[in-house]
Amino acid sequence: MNSIAENVSLGSGIRMGHGVVIEDDVRIGDDCVIGHYVVIRSGSTLGNSVRIDDHASIGKLPMKAANSAVTKTKTLPGTEIGNGCIIGSGVVIYAGAKLSDGVLVADLATIREDVSIGEKTILGRGVAIENQCSIGSYCKLETNAYITAYSTIEDYVFVAPGVLTSNDNFAGRSEERFKHFKGVTVRRGGRIGVGAVILPGCEIAEDGMAAAGSVVTKDIDIRTVVAGIPARSIRAVEDDQLLDNQSWFDDSDG
Repeated sequence: MNSIAENVSLGSGIRMGHGVVIEDDVRIGDDCVIGHYVVIRSGSTLGNSVRIDDHASIGKLPMKAANSAVTKTKTLPGTEIGNGCIIGSGVVIYAGAKLSDGVLVADLATIREDVSIGEKTILGRGVAIENQCSIGSYCKLETNAYITAYSTIEDYVFVAPGVLTSNDNFAGRSEERFKHFKGVTVRRGGRIGVGAVILPGCEIAEDGMAAAGSVVTKDIDIRTVVAGIPARSIRAVEDDQLLDNQSWFDDSDG
């Protein structure tokens, strides 16, 4: 049996599985598909033609541990999911997250509060995006990538499987650390290879690339490839790999 609050706004052509819970003030657009045992929390908004697979949780409130350094207690707006998004099984999307049109979130991924995701970005299986992050449009974050809190990922960024990022150079010790939390920044067209580690505050410039397995301890210059532990510049990005030179790339809309 489903549990749907009386003041929910449901569009036409919705298909809904068993055991669905939809709380107060939720708005769901036309032609949406909601799987079995999905929970949609108060204030969430779904656009048209959204698909949410089994056991997903939309609009979850964050848990505040007594010693959490970055999770704040505050009132959050409802989750916003744009038109044509696909949300996989077991996905958790927190209140205050906003997904633009055409985003795909694969099974078991987590998107924390105060996160924005641009249109047609793909988040792979098990991707975790912490709070206070901005993810651009047309990005691809592959399986088990971890994006730490206070990070910025611009448009057309590629993040390979198993990439790790960090925002705390003090590794959880000293009061001084609270003044210096800073995530990573990846500018337009930046790329990170499989298993790379990006340390707090590092910026990857446009079309910059961190090679597989590298440990990035300082900024990466524009159109530069770095590799190694610690990562060092090894060459320029080849012309045929630059974002602007891809046959599929069209930036006519800015």
